[in-house]
Amino acid sequence: MTEAAATFSLPPPRLDSTYSLERSLQERRSIRAFSPSPLTLPEVSQLLWAAQGITGAGGLRTAPSAGALYPLEVYLVVGQMQGLAAGVYHYRPDGHRLIPWLPADKRAELAAAAFGQSWLRHSAVIIVFTAVDTRTTRKYGDRGIRYIALEAGHAGQNVLLQATALGLGAAVVGAFDDPWVDRLLNLPSQEHTLYLLPVGRQ
Repeated sequence: MTEAAATFSLPPPRLDSTYSLERSLQERRSIRAFSPSPLTLPEVSQLLWAAQGITGAGGLRTAPSAGALYPLEVYLVVGQMQGLAAGVYHYRPDGHRLIPWLPADKRAELAAAAFGQSWLRHSAVIIVFTAVDTRTTRKYGDRGIRYIALEAGHAGQNVLLQATALGLGAAVVGAFDDPWVDRLLNLPSQEHTLYLLPVGRQ
């Protein structure tokens, strides 16, 4: 199957709401207990757009990137979603779309790889940030590693604030066995996992 045939187009993100940024900042909390209710496609579309959506000419995105080199990649681990089967999907900012990556629900395996943090398996989805370091280090050398970590923090905060505005719960996970998660997600050799961000309904 070609990538074009496998592409799953997401609903367009909203660009305005009555929920203020200030309110999101005030109300954001790390949530690690979720209801079993699924997320909707518009909600997930909004979260992914907040993570790395394109917002301007030349492919500028929602999070700043040193040199506009965009080393981050985003994967969506689906467990409970309306209109999308369980599995792993690769988010493509160009066209705001998903490419099927791996079949089957991987939440329990990610929870095990995150040193047994069992609450991950109860989230509806897990947004995974990975990086291709060479996109940044080829220009900035070793300093680029710091820039990539900063960028992941920018993108993660975008998702947390967007989740808050949507009335969803989310938290970030940095404690996991890196090689195990990389293998579990079948990442290309030049790519590695930085951040897990479980999201669900409270």
